[in-house]
Amino acid sequence: MHKGRMEAFTDGVIAVIITIMVLELKLPREPNWHGLLADVPVFLSYVLSFAYVGIYWNNHHQMLQMVSSVSGKVLWANLFFLFWLSLFPFTTSWLNESHPMPAPVPTALYGIILLLAALAWIPLLRTLIAANGGEKSRLGEALKGDWKTIVSPTGYVIGIVLAFFAPILSCVIYGVIAALWFIPDRRLEARLRT
Repeated sequence: MHKGRMEAFTDGVIAVIITIMVLELKLPREPNWHGLLADVPVFLSYVLSFAYVGIYWNNHHQMLQMVSSVSGKVLWANLFFLFWLSLFPFTTSWLNESHPMPAPVPTALYGIILLLAALAWIPLLRTLIAANGGEKSRLGEALKGDWKTIVSPTGYVIGIVLAFFAPILSCVIYGVIAALWFIPDRRLEARLRT
């Protein structure tokens, strides 16, 4: 099965997710700089969510450049991943409802959705590798020793637990994890050049 249709569908879903997130941004309550500055936490949560969606889109794109085909299992794994990603606008919006300081439950739920999206990424990787020659495939070889895929869920779990004691610290942890992924995977880029 050709990968183009899955890639186009994923791009469309991600475009809708970003559109919904930006439409959730409300105008400042006051028509002055103070009103704008009061909404900085809302804007920062949007930036964080946008960064996560962008990171997933970028890595998804690079990953698909290394494979030639997809299987039915890959399509279902991709849909499972997109399901969790599609909840980003909801959790971002709920997190914003409690600004200027994040509330424990929305912050924890935000982390839970980040965790579930990260965990859903793993079967997507595994099924893509299996559908394209296994561990000896270009993608399989490029992703050996993928420490970020293991470290990130651990960080999310810590952030979820901390949300009930220090929600702002949870948001910092979510931001640090995003920073880990912000730079595209050099192993994939090196393989794409060859």
